[in-house]
Amino acid sequence: MKEAVHIGVHPQAEPDLEELVGRVALGDEDAFARVYDAVVSQVLGVARAVLRDQAQSEEVAQEVLVEVWRTAPRYRPDRGTAVNWILTLAHRRAVDRVRSVDAAAVRDHKAALLDRMPEYDQVAEHVEARLEREHVRRCLRTLTDIQHQAVTLAYYRGLTYREVAEALALPLGTVKTRLRDGLIRMRDCLGVTA
Repeated sequence: MKEAVHIGVHPQAEPDLEELVGRVALGDEDAFARVYDAVVSQVLGVARAVLRDQAQSEEVAQEVLVEVWRTAPRYRPDRGTAVNWILTLAHRRAVDRVRSVDAAAVRDHKAALLDRMPEYDQVAEHVEARLEREHVRRCLRTLTDIQHQAVTLAYYRGLTYREVAEALALPLGTVKTRLRDGLIRMRDCLGVTA
């Protein structure tokens, strides 16, 4: 089979990316458009291989190409080809995206766990309050009936001395004495120092 020869037609030469990136570094928009066209599919391929998500891969590809525009002056041909530089940027950006997404997922998971778990102080306070209530109940059981009723009405229902006296049908002085005696007994039972 003979190869067809076209006279006067020169095959289109691939763009010299190193030269184009050098022109991009000088702000040449046409050179950037040619770099973009030459590498966009490869950049997208690298991003997709790392991210496995089309939408995120497209975002990363756009970010990388914007980075190429901004950082073209930093490209050094003596360190590698322009395409390798651009694909390295793409790989790094895609890996950074994976790490960022993973870190966000870990933070969200930890935050969800913290929302469900009460803080240690809340647990300790709850236990302490429960123990104190039980201790108070035990001490209330040591009071006489009138002391218990007077303390309960005055301190748990918020009645005044006069209202307690009316509720128990006792003279006000008797109620005051029973309350005082009951509170002294409670203080001693609870171990509170005066």
